Amino acid sequence: MAEKPKVLLLGEIEHAHDAWSEIARIAQVLQPKSTNRQEFISECHSGAFDGVSVAYRTFDSFSVTGAGYDQVDIPACTSHSIRVSNTPTAVDDATADVTIWLLLGALRNFPVSMSALRAGDFKGKPLPKLGHDPQGKTLGILGMGGIGKNVAKKARAFGMKIRYYNRSRLSEELEDGAEYVSFETLLRESDVLSLNLPLNPQTRHTISTAQFDIMKPGMVIVNTARGAVMDEAALVKALDSGKVASAGLDVYEEEPKIHPGLVSNPNVLLVPHMGTWTVETQTKMEEWAINNVKMAVEQGKLKSIVPEQKNLA
Repeated sequence: MAEKPKVLLLGEIEHAHDAWSEIARIAQVLQPKSTNRQEFISECHSGAFDGVSVAYRTFDSFSVTGAGYDQVDIPACTSHSIRVSNTPTAVDDATADVTIWLLLGALRNFPVSMSALRAGDFKGKPLPKLGHDPQGKTLGILGMGGIGKNVAKKARAFGMKIRYYNRSRLSEELEDGAEYVSFETLLRESDVLSLNLPLNPQTRHTISTAQFDIMKPGMVIVNTARGAVMDEAALVKALDSGKVASAGLDVYEEEPKIHPGLVSNPNVLLVPHMGTWTVETQTKMEEWAINNVKMAVEQGKLKSIVPEQKNLA
């Protein structure tokens, strides 16, 4: 009997146990004994994982569980003919939901009174500035992928006008009524800006001082993408000057560290990277990644290879 293919499990399966049992049936599953990076590298050099054809990596520890994969060195993987996958659509609903929640909270100026309430001062003294309704406001979406399109769909329910900028324009069907504009127009005319672009060397600090200078005074910015697509120090200055009235953030440049200027600013609504923190979405992410593993074992292909490796698909 031929030896089963070897699959390396990095982390623990939390939810999709039935799906993983199928992998255990068709493959020999190996798990590291090491508990830190250096020990793991030594274990690799020892030959313990020789013959492994697929590695599954959980969010906390490739298939990668998650839409973002900036923590994986894609060029290095490509140079070694290692194909990488992620879970691009499994997170769309949950991340967009958090985006809308942050958008509404920041636009309505809720953070100030939320802090006052917990401090025993109800709305606060003096009373906070009045917030703004979303109806009729222009929402600029930077990055109109799966999450961006989901945000647009949900924001329409609040009567917002949707504009977007992408590296390339979407088809009319995928735009679904959203208006494609230049990057500068998006910055200059948006009342609310939602960041939904992936992090890579080209998108790092896409939003910094020069971009804030273009924006409307008193605009609102929301980031549920990756912290480093925006220059946090520049955001702090824009908040202090009033250029940005309020911000809603789920991601940060140096997680779990957060810029002290954001923590101390009462106009910032902060969430500790919980965009996909639901049972349903975590399960979908695991199932999607496990399907990638299964396809890789059985067919030598991936269900969702990362865009940088499309030529390897």
